[in-house]
Amino acid sequence: MVHAEVWADDPADPGASAVLVHGSQSWGSDEIAGFAAQRPLAARVRLVVIDRRGYGQSPDAAGDDRPGDHNADADDVIGALGAGAHLVGHSYGAVVALLAAARRPDLIRSLTLIEPVAFALADEDPVVAHALGRQRAAVANLPADLSPAHFLQASYATAGLPVPAATPQRLRAAATAMRELRFAQAVFSLRPVAAAAWPKLVITGDWTTAPAQYRAYSGDAMMACARVIAGKIGARLVRVAGASHWPHTQQPEIVNDVLGELWGDAPG
Repeated sequence: MVHAEVWADDPADPGASAVLVHGSQSWGSDEIAGFAAQRPLAARVRLVVIDRRGYGQSPDAAGDDRPGDHNADADDVIGALGAGAHLVGHSYGAVVALLAAARRPDLIRSLTLIEPVAFALADEDPVVAHALGRQRAAVANLPADLSPAHFLQASYATAGLPVPAATPQRLRAAATAMRELRFAQAVFSLRPVAAAAWPKLVITGDWTTAPAQYRAYSGDAMMACARVIAGKIGARLVRVAGASHWPHTQQPEIVNDVLGELWGDAPG
């Protein structure tokens, strides 16, 4: 079982719930890239904030290849949905959330994807296709002796971002992120999500404040991917000014308002 924190004014209240799925090198309550800034939304709905396997307080699954497997992660998310919930995923967690929603649309009340890295599902766009090819090459050429500490350093420093402290929890998250890189090219049908009547939202940064090199390397592809995925599933696309890959931590007031509005309008 994966670890999940429940944030709610009244945890026993059986009202509406939202399941939040974090991205790579993070965990549910992480203040840097997780959902710590969404805690105020617990006044509106019951938040179920999971740690994906290999992250936070969740155990590693059996076998070296299991942590990071989008199929296994989607199973965990489906288990957290209970009888039905709103679903939010960020980055690779958005790919997992998208797959869970495609498998069990009957359990979804609304779906929000924040900066989804679903490049393999949007590669008809030339910018996304180029980024996908570069990503595949990077995974294929990942040094066998690359340490989690070096991976953590490279992930942030090459983007011109401050490198988080290499705590044991952060290094474990980096090690899991290294293993899940190859699962980021997940391919599955979006038809069940496109056909669903519940509300859908895709959120991305506008990347205007990101370092130029970081935007050229990642931002343009991320924004293109968000646009393509939103079009395919019939989602509203929101670009958050002043944010790059982490709109929910960089501009939490804007993202929280959008989520609160979505959940308030959703049926059920």
